[in-house]
Amino acid sequence: MCLTCGCGSDEVLIRGRKPLNKPKAPVSFKLHRVEAKVAEDTQRIVKLEQDILHKNDSHAKANRELFVQQGILTLNLVSSPGSGKTTLLVRTLQALHGRYPLAVIEGDQQTEQDADRIRATGVPAVQINTGKGCHLDAQMVERALPEMPSPDGGMLFIENVGNLVCPAGFDLGEFAKVVVLSVTEGEDKPLKYPDMFRAADLMLLNKCDLLPYLSFDVELAESYARRVNPNIRIIRISAVSGDGMDEWVSWLEEQRPNGS
Repeated sequence: MCLTCGCGSDEVLIRGRKPLNKPKAPVSFKLHRVEAKVAEDTQRIVKLEQDILHKNDSHAKANRELFVQQGILTLNLVSSPGSGKTTLLVRTLQALHGRYPLAVIEGDQQTEQDADRIRATGVPAVQINTGKGCHLDAQMVERALPEMPSPDGGMLFIENVGNLVCPAGFDLGEFAKVVVLSVTEGEDKPLKYPDMFRAADLMLLNKCDLLPYLSFDVELAESYARRVNPNIRIIRISAVSGDGMDEWVSWLEEQRPNGS
């Protein structure tokens, strides 16, 4: 269950290179509202949120320890739907091909289409279908890891479900969150969804090849992002033209444990 919207995770499917054992029955949390006990309900909600986050953080810690031990740079890619995140990821994998071990975890409510696009590059990918869930959590990632070769000494990209709200609150054990904002969206997205941009270390301003055809104000969008997160780094990029790809790849290489 998501502490933000109350979505369930009982329909999660993880599709990798081999069949999964039947997953254990998920833990579910239910709220029973009693109209005459508003204070009691409020306490119950707070406790529910604490339980969910505590459980998630425990799995995230285990994931992070594993990634550090194996020298894996793990990035959590987040965005709204239609930002061009998957296309950008495909272009990134092609640029890094043969230089480092690579792997991808794909998050979507349904279908395996994005994982298939990743696998077409030669990079192993596991698809997590969240059903009604609107984000990945650390336990889903933990369950997905054994289903693909570990990219020891390389990079693991986790493409989260398209959503700028709920993924902001869930640590997956990643080194950093990278938020993708496309120029086909509004400049005020960082102000509307501040938690996500505040949690991100890097913002990729994508689809910049379309700027001549749009009225998108780049400077305004970047100023809004820095208003909610003064330390955020911003790279203007296009997965189609390739502009900004060198800077993005250089950033990735700089974040690796050995910095090269």
